[in-house]
Amino acid sequence: MNRALTVLTFGTLLVLLIGVVASGESLPSLVLGAVFTVLATAGFSWVRARNQPAWSLGYVAVQLPIAFVVFSLNAGVAATLLLVVLVSQCVLLRLPIAATAVVVGLVPFVHLGMSWDEGLREGLGILVAAMFAAIVTELLQREQRARVELAEAHERLRDYAAQAERLATVQERNRVARDIHDGLGHSLTVVQMQVKAARAILPTDTAKADEVLSKAQEQAEAALAEVRRSVRTLREPRDIPPLPDALQALAELTSAAGVTTSVAISGERRLLSDETREALFRAAQEGLTNVRKHAQATRADVALDYADTAVRLSVRDDGAGSASAPASGFGLVGLRERAEHLGGRLSVESAPGAGYTLSMEVPG
Repeated sequence: MNRALTVLTFGTLLVLLIGVVASGESLPSLVLGAVFTVLATAGFSWVRARNQPAWSLGYVAVQLPIAFVVFSLNAGVAATLLLVVLVSQCVLLRLPIAATAVVVGLVPFVHLGMSWDEGLREGLGILVAAMFAAIVTELLQREQRARVELAEAHERLRDYAAQAERLATVQERNRVARDIHDGLGHSLTVVQMQVKAARAILPTDTAKADEVLSKAQEQAEAALAEVRRSVRTLREPRDIPPLPDALQALAELTSAAGVTTSVAISGERRLLSDETREALFRAAQEGLTNVRKHAQATRADVALDYADTAVRLSVRDDGAGSASAPASGFGLVGLRERAEHLGGRLSVESAPGAGYTLSMEVPG
C-alpha cells in the first residue's frame, strides 16, 4: 500500500508539472507540490517507522496546509489527488478515527472560494472521494494484517504439528520398548529358565529334561512369531486369547520352569477392551518373570478379580521378600505407564519373609 501511494504521489507531481509547463503559470504550485512529494515519500516513511502519535499528527499538520495552498494555486486533478494521498496516509499512520475524520471533513473546504452551489457540488464530490480513499485504505490495511496473522498462525500450526509428531514418535518408541520388554523379554527369560532346569535334571531324568526343552522350544518359536508380527505392523495391538486362558498359559509356563503357580478368578467375568486385557496380561507376565528371576520363591499365585467398576490383577509369591519394594526397573515403568494411560494404578508391596505382591487395578 505504501509503495502504491508513492507511485501515485510521483504521478501526481508529474501531472502537476505537465500542467504548469503547458500553461506557463502556477510555478509556486509546482514547488509546493515537490515539497509535498518529498514529505509524502521520505518524510512519511520516517514518521511511520517511529510509530509515535505526536510525529504522525505533526506530519499531517504540515502536509494539509501545503495541499490546500497547492489547490488554491492550481485547482485541478493533481491537487485533488494530493489531498486523497494525504487522507490515505492518515489511515496508514493509524491516527485516531476522530483525527482522520477531521482531515476528511476539512478536505471539501478547499472549494470555499467558489460560488455557493458550485462549491457545494464540488465539495461533496471531493468529500466522497476522500471518504472512499479512507475506507479503501483501511480495508487494505486490514487485509494485509490478516495475511500477516494468517502467516503467523500457519507458522504456529507447523510448530504444533512438529511438536505433535515428536511426541507421537516418543510415545510410539516407548510403546515399542514396552512391547519388546514385555513380550520378547519375557519369552527369552522363560526359555532361559527352562534351559537351566533341563540342564539341572538332564543327568538323572532325560525324559523330563526333554519335556522341559520341548516347552522351551515352543516358547522360543512363540517369541519369534511375536517378533515377526511386530515387524509387520508395530501399531496393531497384540492378539491374545481371553484373559483367563492367557493367565492359565502363563501359570503353566512358570510351573514348568520350577515355580508352582496357580490362577484364581473371582467376580463375574465380562468382556474387556483390548488395551485393558493387554495391560493386565503384561502385569501378570512381568510379575511372574520377576518371581522366576529374583524372588527365590517356590510358589506364586495369580488372582484376577472382576469388581463392579474395575478389574484387579495381583501376583503374589512366597519368596524372601524385602524391606522395600522395588520402585524402578523398565518393566515396572512400562506397567505404570499402561495403568496410568487407562486411568488405573500399579502397586508393588513386599516385606522380609513375606514375598512380593504386584497389583494392577484398572477401570473395566
